[in-house]
Amino acid sequence: MRNLMKTNHTYPSNHESALLWFIKVLAGGLILVFLVIHFIANHLIAPGGLFTYSDVVAYYQNPAVLIMEGSFLTFVIVHALLGVRSVVLDLNPSPTFIKIINIGLIGLGILTIIYGIWLLLTVSAMGRIP
Repeated sequence: MRNLMKTNHTYPSNHESALLWFIKVLAGGLILVFLVIHFIANHLIAPGGLFTYSDVVAYYQNPAVLIMEGSFLTFVIVHALLGVRSVVLDLNPSPTFIKIINIGLIGLGILTIIYGIWLLLTVSAMGRIP
C-alpha cells in the first residue's frame, strides 16, 4: 500500500511574506471601518442620500474629511493591489515575472494614490476660490 503522507513533490514558495499578508488583512479591516463612516457621512446624513456638488466642496473643507477620505482611498488601493499580487502568485510565475509584477503594482499604486490625493486637494481648493 502506498504511503499517502509522503510525496516527492516540492512546492515553490508563493513569495507572500507574513508582513504583506498582515498588511492586506489590516487594510481590509480598516476599509470596513472607513466604509461605514463614508456611508453614514455621505449617504445617511446628506439630504436625499446624496450631496450636491457644492455640498461636496463644502464638506471637503474639513481637514478631518480629507484625512479620512485619503486614508480610505489608500487602504482600498493597497488592499486591492495586494489581492491582485496574491492571485498572480497563485499561478506560480517565474522569479523574474514576480519582480516585474512587484515593480508594476508598486508603481501603479503610487501613481493611483498620488492622483487620488491630488483630486481630493483639488476639490477642497475649489471651496477657497473666490
